[in-house]
Amino acid sequence: MTADDVTTCPFDFSEALEFDPALAELMARGSPVRIALPYGAAPAWLVTGFEQVRRVTVDPRFSRAAIVGTDFPRMTPGPIVSPESINVADPPRSSRLRRLAAQAFTQEHADRMRGRITRIADRLLDGMAAQGPPADLVRHLSDQLPELTVLDLLGIPRADWPPTRHRLRLLLGTGAGGGADAAAAKTALRAYFHELVRERRRVPGDDLISALAAAADGSDVLDDDELAVMALTLTLSGVDTATCQISDIAYLLLTRPELADDVRAGRRRLPDVLHELLRVIPFRKGVGIPRVALEDVVMDGVLIRAGDYVHVSYLAANRDPARYPRPHVLDPDRTALPHMTFGWGGHRCVAVPLALTELEVAVGGLLDRFPGLRLAVEPREVRWDTGTIRRFPVALPVTW
Repeated sequence: MTADDVTTCPFDFSEALEFDPALAELMARGSPVRIALPYGAAPAWLVTGFEQVRRVTVDPRFSRAAIVGTDFPRMTPGPIVSPESINVADPPRSSRLRRLAAQAFTQEHADRMRGRITRIADRLLDGMAAQGPPADLVRHLSDQLPELTVLDLLGIPRADWPPTRHRLRLLLGTGAGGGADAAAAKTALRAYFHELVRERRRVPGDDLISALAAAADGSDVLDDDELAVMALTLTLSGVDTATCQISDIAYLLLTRPELADDVRAGRRRLPDVLHELLRVIPFRKGVGIPRVALEDVVMDGVLIRAGDYVHVSYLAANRDPARYPRPHVLDPDRTALPHMTFGWGGHRCVAVPLALTELEVAVGGLLDRFPGLRLAVEPREVRWDTGTIRRFPVALPVTW
């Protein structure tokens, strides 16, 4: 593989939760390979193997911060990430931000929040039960719970929920005509969170923004700009990933009823099953935020030159046969190994305890409340998202 061999990758595959054949073909070539994405001025290297992805994510010669201000290769018309975000910071700045933010996302804090998340989920499931079958699980649960949870936990006033939800969705579109709308939505959200941060400084509450504002390492605290951008990043990440995962996990359990029955009967632990589901589910299309090589790096005999963009695929790493025997098989008895669904290294999601708590509440509540839950249509009739970078059913008709 040389820098002149470039494969155009729309990464637009949306057939249920089958693995993208284009990504599978790139994995088979070995790592790294050269790709061109739908947007951006230059191609990028794509790294797919688990060990190679791990190396890139922890190697200081590959910089996230170096993409700021460039037309980097990406899946959406405009960059989703804000230039001040922790997601495009390098050490020592990223280490500092993570150290402070992690104080609001301990397992103990997530356990305290479980009650609030459960109350929201119960209210949504009550509504689905009251309507009666058939019902759309996406509309009743997975399209609402992540948004309502993050908006509630951040302490956003209920009157502001509808416009905030609308703006968040504008940021995730992949259509070429949506760039201006996405940019306007990002500007409005950033201004809104700045004002909310100032309010929480004046009057702290029982919410995540207040908890982040109180985080300190000696005299070091998050300033208003850092806190506002972090709140926006957490909101977007929490809504994007959890919406997909709740829908996708529900779909897999509905199409593998024996696994759902095992969880209900206590023959399998829900957290163990969730991790295998999270490993195997391709919850998004393509790739996320790239890095830039700060100097020449040779990886697996391939020269990556200083200034080259480098993408990693966590989806591909989760299917690496060198790490996971029979990697494309959903195996709840698989020996537990850490996966990359929440990232790796210095950019692993700081809110993992909260995310897992939300998934356990949503999926556990669904299985407990509806023991006869099943698809109301044939699996081939389920419609899947084609307009964003996400992979999830836009509707999931169920009965019980």
